[in-house]
Amino acid sequence: MTFTTQLARATRLHHSLLCVGLDPEPSKFPGAWAGDAERIYDFCAAIVDATKDLVCAFKPQIAYFAAHRAEDQLEQLMAHIKAVAPDVPVILDAKRGDIGSTAEQYAREAFVRYQADAVTLSPFMGRDTIEPFLAYADKGVILLCRTSNPGGNDWQMQRLADVPGQPRLFEHLANLAHSEWNSTGQLGLVVGATFPAEIARVRALAPTLPLLIPGVGAQGGDAEATVKAGLTDAGTIVVNSSRAVLYASRGEDFAEAARRVALATRDQLNAARG
Repeated sequence: MTFTTQLARATRLHHSLLCVGLDPEPSKFPGAWAGDAERIYDFCAAIVDATKDLVCAFKPQIAYFAAHRAEDQLEQLMAHIKAVAPDVPVILDAKRGDIGSTAEQYAREAFVRYQADAVTLSPFMGRDTIEPFLAYADKGVILLCRTSNPGGNDWQMQRLADVPGQPRLFEHLANLAHSEWNSTGQLGLVVGATFPAEIARVRALAPTLPLLIPGVGAQGGDAEATVKAGLTDAGTIVVNSSRAVLYASRGEDFAEAARRVALATRDQLNAARG
């Protein structure tokens, strides 16, 4: 089953546009687990178990595991998600971007070692940096396009004098991802929830690509504006919330609290469809 098919199925089955980001920070863990990096798997697995019927995807961020020498716990977590939520695709948030044989190794890391269903990439170095990932025909490849950080303006909002119409960089990328770069139908785009007008612009340029939209929740993105800007009959969205769900409580009820926030966020996104 391809990533896009799996995503559509999970979205329909769970009536959800919500992706829960798994960004474990041991200093924020509850109770006796606080500060204990050996509990990264336990914490994330509890979040997965509490929310697996409310989401269309999970998105572990690799840096939060690697920084604590917890790559083995990430492998364990990926296997756990496959076991308890086989209908939910997993997006490995790695933001890799390199050429040739190095890109081949990054692709192997994401899709063979970690068994991810999709991966985020930086397309700054061009099409050849994503081709090794496209060799895995059933996997998704999600390119950074218009990110939510303030520094995104440094490059993404600049106009390209050598391209007809002088589009902004993010607009040119959205157009390429929808057309000549997407010959295999595997691409998606990352667009931050803090810029609803630019979500709408990306959707206009890439009407059928899945959009991964971080920034709802702790980063202040507006759920209703996000849905109205990005969701169409032809193009789905995957709206990520991480900290607001993960750290809804510092007590023993952290998993139950995470479920309550995930449920409320899912329902808020669904209400905006209407």
